[in-house]
Amino acid sequence: MHDMFKRYGTGLTTMILLVTAFWILILLILPNLTMFESSFRPYLPVTEVGGPKDFYSFANYGRILGANADMTVLGLTFEVPVRVKVFILTIFYSAVVTLITFALAYPLAYYLAKIVSPKSLPTLFLLLFVPLWVSEILRSFAWFIILAFKGPLNVALMSLGIIDSEIRWIAGFSPVIIGLVYTYVLFMLFPLYNAMQSLDSNQIEAAEDLGSPWWRTHWRVILPHAKPGIASGAVMVFMLSAGSLLVPSLLGSTTSGWFTQTIQGVMLEEADWNTGAAFAFLLLIVCTLFVSLMMRVFGVRLSDIAK
Repeated sequence: MHDMFKRYGTGLTTMILLVTAFWILILLILPNLTMFESSFRPYLPVTEVGGPKDFYSFANYGRILGANADMTVLGLTFEVPVRVKVFILTIFYSAVVTLITFALAYPLAYYLAKIVSPKSLPTLFLLLFVPLWVSEILRSFAWFIILAFKGPLNVALMSLGIIDSEIRWIAGFSPVIIGLVYTYVLFMLFPLYNAMQSLDSNQIEAAEDLGSPWWRTHWRVILPHAKPGIASGAVMVFMLSAGSLLVPSLLGSTTSGWFTQTIQGVMLEEADWNTGAAFAFLLLIVCTLFVSLMMRVFGVRLSDIAK
């Protein structure tokens, strides 16, 4: 704190602290506290709010339990409530999206940080940023067109003789995963790039001079140094994927419901904002647990992720 006042002066530092406090309090803490409080109260007409029917309970959270549906895990089929199944699959496939984005972003981040010429970096970064100039809804619509039954992907594969008839790509969770990976891969790439860029290249050269194969160099030298970037990217991609609504709505099928769609349906279609708040808070809790797990797995702190 003292360094901030010394570096930026009293006026600018005070303004930065006030804006940060406003952001945290007004846009983060108060809305979540309001959602938390509402999640324990029944949804009532305005005239009955504060009356005998307005009391705190866990009834809204219990509404996640309802009609059952079959769920298959490792070849075993058992029945779970429909909303619980959607919740579990949302968390699972968000984790899958996180793993895929890491697998795609890691080699590209290493290439940009340690191999490519510094003169080429601005051009490559410009090419990477181009998709961000287009809104998320247009990118999702583009993937919907590409994956359509009579879309360009099927036409190209049939013209090359790879497939004999059209494939219904928009089925299950595959198109949702593709859309989420495409949308959020850069949120994994840039934290990895920043972490790898700070690594002294002499350490990599020393490992190679000592006869270390490439995979061991990555495992023992690069990956440990990139832990804060991996944790930061994993947290952002997972939370953005689990909280995404647009991509699952446009690219999802009847068998690939996302939990955010469940929350939207409860709030807008059933007009039960309190139950929707309970479901949203459950999702927030799980995302927070995932953040804590990633920090523990990679042995990093919030300060390391912030850097």
